[in-house]
Amino acid sequence: MHPEFLQMTIDENEREIRRRARNARLRRELSEGLPEPVLLRLCTITDDPTLDRLAELEGQPQPQGRHVVAEVDGAVVAALPLAGGPALADPFRSTAQLLPLLELRRRQLAPTQTSAIARLAGRAKTATRLQPAR
Repeated sequence: MHPEFLQMTIDENEREIRRRARNARLRRELSEGLPEPVLLRLCTITDDPTLDRLAELEGQPQPQGRHVVAEVDGAVVAALPLAGGPALADPFRSTAQLLPLLELRRRQLAPTQTSAIARLAGRAKTATRLQPAR
């Protein structure tokens, strides 16, 4: 093989290797920077064992009442009681970024529950006033 052609082939291969390494590094950096999808929802009865486990990991008493929970990859990793109180979080997972989301969701749900009760109470008063006297 001609020495110049050999050198051109070596240079082209080196450029290709560098290009592939740069693309792989960029893909890795992008995938590491992407946040995991998070699902915020109200707890269900099936979440009780998980909430108990989170409370045990946190050294807190068994949780009571409804909670807003944060799921990552199908697993509950944090919870916040709707009635107020300390959050429960898995100490072995990164959950600090979830707590403000849980707090926001709790605030969104609290007025809804209160206003729904107030609306029902208001309807009951109106219905009582509108009934004819006998």
